[in-house]
Amino acid sequence: MNIVLLKDKFSTLTTFIYFDQTQYLREKTTAPEKLQQFIEEAKELSEDSNADDRYILYGMIGNLLRIMEKPQEAINYLTWCLEHAVQEKHRSREIVSNIRLGEAFKYSNQYERAFNCFDKALYFCKVYQIHDYEDFSLQHKGKCFMELERFSEAEDCFDRALDIRGKKGNQSLIDSTQQAIDLVKNLHN
Repeated sequence: MNIVLLKDKFSTLTTFIYFDQTQYLREKTTAPEKLQQFIEEAKELSEDSNADDRYILYGMIGNLLRIMEKPQEAINYLTWCLEHAVQEKHRSREIVSNIRLGEAFKYSNQYERAFNCFDKALYFCKVYQIHDYEDFSLQHKGKCFMELERFSEAEDCFDRALDIRGKKGNQSLIDSTQQAIDLVKNLHN
């Protein structure tokens, strides 16, 4: 299998991933065996891949490991991604890698490290003038606050993310943030 086919296969896995309302909208899977099979294929393909393809593969592997509740293993792959992005001075990948790594730290209950990653992503969005990921950083930071029952701070992050997403006009992103806002309001009352 090559990386193009694997990317296509990765996109089909989203049908098996959902946001768990009972766990602060953490991503879960209904088909862990399918995710595990994909992880094994991606690991095998990554062995002979160049660094750019390895970044893509490790990012997918890390995200799926996090969803499968293996955050420490996910952290290992996503740390490699961040280090590679920094070394290559690939600024947008550096931002994305910080967000992904922050999520893995959150799933590992390492909240301060998660906040550090989300704050770095927000800082780099501003410094590098790459605003495409600002709403994602805010959304994930808000979920982190929500897990810590810091509801006002969570709601502030979600409101800011919703404002950005409203300007983007992407309805699925708007719906995702609205779902987070509704949950935090429900938890806060």
